[in-house]
Amino acid sequence: MKAPKILPWIARKAGISDELALKLWRRAISEAEYLAGKAEGSDYWGLAVERFLDIVEDEVGRAPQYGPTPVPRLSWMWRHQSRISLMSLIATQNTCHFLQDTWANVCGPRKAA
Repeated sequence: MKAPKILPWIARKAGISDELALKLWRRAISEAEYLAGKAEGSDYWGLAVERFLDIVEDEVGRAPQYGPTPVPRLSWMWRHQSRISLMSLIATQNTCHFLQDTWANVCGPRKAA
């Protein structure tokens, strides 16, 4: 399985090596496969990325802090992006239901007077 292209960026932001990031990614996908019960689908990939970010944050939290700047937390960004994308999908779904209901009311069977 190929690692995602964002892995080196996350490794640099977290202050870990690319090799360690790859090991953590492999651990995350195995945990995601166990939790999801399958190794495919959007639920699996979303869970894999979320587990990876959690594992990276745990790993960085154990590492000693060097320098005055703390290592940034990355999971908030993933969760925020997921919420935003879900909101747009929910809004689109609600719009489609509204249009279907309106069309059914306009073109539906009419009762005889």
